[in-house]
Amino acid sequence: MAAITAGMVAELRAKTDAPMMECKKALTEAEGDLSRAEEILRVKLGNKASKAAGRVAAEGVVATYISADGKLGAILELNSETDFVAKNDDFMNLGRGVAELIATQNPASVEALSALPYQGATVEEVRKALVGKIGENMSFRRFARFEAKGRLTQYIHGGSRVGVMIDVSGGDEQLAKDLAMHIAASKPVSLSKEEVPAELIEKERSIAAQKAAESGKPAEIVQKMVEGSVAKYLKEVTLLGQPFVKDDKQLVEQLLKARGATVNRFVLYIVGEGIEKKTTDFAAEVAAQAAAAKGAAA
Repeated sequence: MAAITAGMVAELRAKTDAPMMECKKALTEAEGDLSRAEEILRVKLGNKASKAAGRVAAEGVVATYISADGKLGAILELNSETDFVAKNDDFMNLGRGVAELIATQNPASVEALSALPYQGATVEEVRKALVGKIGENMSFRRFARFEAKGRLTQYIHGGSRVGVMIDVSGGDEQLAKDLAMHIAASKPVSLSKEEVPAELIEKERSIAAQKAAESGKPAEIVQKMVEGSVAKYLKEVTLLGQPFVKDDKQLVEQLLKARGATVNRFVLYIVGEGIEKKTTDFAAEVAAQAAAAKGAAA
């Protein structure tokens, strides 16, 4: 069985807000598998276990570019090792400049982006030069390019750690800004339930089935409980199904209908989302270093 370290418990606790002992039990049951342990806590403790799932380890910025006519744009995540570097002017300028390059040149991938001409060199050469100047690694993690059906609006929050780009037809500029802010606050997974990735729905269905099975109710009731939980989940994670943050008595879908507007597409980036921080058993590391030093001296 995998050893359960204090670092693993701390990481699961940070992701779920669950009590420390519950985290340790879940990790033990999952034989050290962090993802499975989180799922176990979801079954045992409900939604509280996913309260802090958006907390992330990586640093960096989300940079955006929108053309003057609001029709062409891009959003980019540029990562760094520390928050200090994420606030560096050269680092932030690189993000903004490369976001514009993405919009105008339409690279197919991060690799293609890295090879594009930029400031008399290539994007990759400029990145390496800045790494040498600052003394810290940095990387282009992901990007999305927009050719708007309507008009583009962006919203950056939390010192550029959260970024939204949205394409809205109809309505007005204030509505688009409000919707972008809503997305940053409520973090929908997709625009509508039809666009929610199948693997997320199946994971939620599995969790709901495990919880419902513990109720001891008849199979037909359990099935209804599962379907009800999945339906509730789909409302919670889709933009159209969420209550509007500035008026929670109105769904976003209702707001759009009332204002004669349509959201064509949006992208939400949270810096470091999905990147796991390397965990270290500090006591074990110190002991290993001491043993290595002793061996070298012998």
